[in-house]
Amino acid sequence: MIHEVDEALRRLLGGSGLTASGVEVVFDAPTNDWAARRSAPTVCVFLYDIREDNSRRGSSAGEVYDADGFVVARRAPARWFELTYLVTAWAGRPQDEHRLLSQVLACLVSTDTLGPDLLTGSLAELGLIVGLDAGGTGLDAPAASDVWSALGGELRPSLGVRVRAPLAGVRQVAAPPVTEGLTVRSVPRSGPDGTEPARRLRYTEVSDPGPDGFGGPRERQPAPARRRRRGDRQP
Repeated sequence: MIHEVDEALRRLLGGSGLTASGVEVVFDAPTNDWAARRSAPTVCVFLYDIREDNSRRGSSAGEVYDADGFVVARRAPARWFELTYLVTAWAGRPQDEHRLLSQVLACLVSTDTLGPDLLTGSLAELGLIVGLDAGGTGLDAPAASDVWSALGGELRPSLGVRVRAPLAGVRQVAAPPVTEGLTVRSVPRSGPDGTEPARRLRYTEVSDPGPDGFGGPRERQPAPARRRRRGDRQP
């Protein structure tokens, strides 16, 4: 799921005009060594915190249907996670970095959800809403200054981006629907010639299972007479 969120953010930022202007979108850690090797204008989207949203944990399983409407699998409920990114712009001059970061900010703040055209893999298959918040971080996420300190770099202008995405539950294949009836045929050990009549299980009112097995027609018994209760009016 994490790499699918990365790809959605790449498509979102690339569609805002960054790719057309020659800006590269990467997901590397912006360390000092990485910054020294950078040679082209770059937008760095660094994932630094992953936390589960326990308030959205479900308890019911979902069913997966095929094209004919039959249940082919059962999937455990999705579990939701908050992915927090640190977005920075890298260019030759601070003015160019600020201009680039402003373009990124305009793109992110105008997007509340990652649309279906941006989603791939399990995110596209689940069809659930993937939310996006720009300009802030989760209440429990580390501060940007702590992240820069851990990376060993100098504090730079950055955007906090939080994505709420579902992780697909475990999928268990369901047994195919029953299409044939179950019958038992017993023959004596001395002469197993297969001439003994078949015996239907459970449905004793049918003497012959027929070619349709359990799906064959059965004789409908009349409904039992309604017991008259005290106080009922005579017709």
